[in-house]
Amino acid sequence: MIPTSAARRFTPGEPDASRRVDLYLLLSAGLLIFIGLASLYSIDYSLGTVWFHRQLVLFIVGLVPFFLLWLAPAQLWQRLSGAFYVVSVGMLGAVLATGTSISGAKRWLEIGPLQFQPSEMAKIALAFALAAFFVSRQESIRRPSTFLISIGLLAVPALLVFRQPHLGGALTMVAIWLAITVVAGVPWRFVGVAVVAGLLVGAGAWIAPGVFTAEQKSRVIGFIDPDPQGTAYQQTRSMIAIGSGGALGTGYLEGNLKATASVPEQQTDFVFSVVGEEGGLVGATVVITAFMFFFYRCWLAGFRATSMFQRFAATGILAVLGFHFVANIGMNLMVLPVVGLWLPFLSYGGTALWLCMASVGFFAACK
Repeated sequence: MIPTSAARRFTPGEPDASRRVDLYLLLSAGLLIFIGLASLYSIDYSLGTVWFHRQLVLFIVGLVPFFLLWLAPAQLWQRLSGAFYVVSVGMLGAVLATGTSISGAKRWLEIGPLQFQPSEMAKIALAFALAAFFVSRQESIRRPSTFLISIGLLAVPALLVFRQPHLGGALTMVAIWLAITVVAGVPWRFVGVAVVAGLLVGAGAWIAPGVFTAEQKSRVIGFIDPDPQGTAYQQTRSMIAIGSGGALGTGYLEGNLKATASVPEQQTDFVFSVVGEEGGLVGATVVITAFMFFFYRCWLAGFRATSMFQRFAATGILAVLGFHFVANIGMNLMVLPVVGLWLPFLSYGGTALWLCMASVGFFAACK
């Protein structure tokens, strides 16, 4: 989370280090994108698929949101945050009404030849909306009414995403709200009551018929009581692939389990299994270290921001990327249930990659 320390004062004429381009941020993001593309190329090399070429095109398209968030002034995003939020909610509603279903989930809108996942855009929209809201309510930040309105801003998109169904996406939005709420200075007692109430509501929803899908329940039950040939099949195969890499890995392009598509969805949710098999413990450690350094640069960008809106929004966006990272690595290593969350920069998918690149642009613009 980004602290809310007072903006630092700079003597006129002194170079402002926070206004320089953070090359470390850009280089660490570029390294992660490169690792993702290399992993997809390795899959294509063995299976004859075209994930690498598609992701390369999506990366080029992703330069648009990257430069858009880098070059556009933060004041513009603050002014447009309400409209951005309304548009994203409208698109989430359109998904439920006319969206494309894949594997039992309705999460995509078709725009020409592309499939667009509005829930990813809604994550940034929610971060911007909450940031702008709390900036405008600093004088009443300790009032229950302010806190309840922030819950309302969360509830609308989160419930729409949950109905797709996409539990992981809804939980990511909760993480955004929680991070920004804490950094904005909302009293801890309010947050504590909301967390307890949320857990109770979740427990009631689990018991109530028709709220959680059978697949969602089977994933949680499979995590608690795993069946290697049933509910925990994906995670079991991922663990086998990662374990087979040993200390140094099988070598780039040489993963046997990858080559036989032993791990389902290895180009998306389980791409880390390719890293673990071919790179081994050393390769996996390098990737995780690269993520840690990237997250540090993101945190530093938000900490240095003199705009309160940028600081709050940076906190929410960092929560998105961090939550995805923890959830994805956790489900690949079978320490968390499968919730369908991609690994930032590495997993195949246009909307996911564009969100990540837009996030890098936003952090680069923090001043």
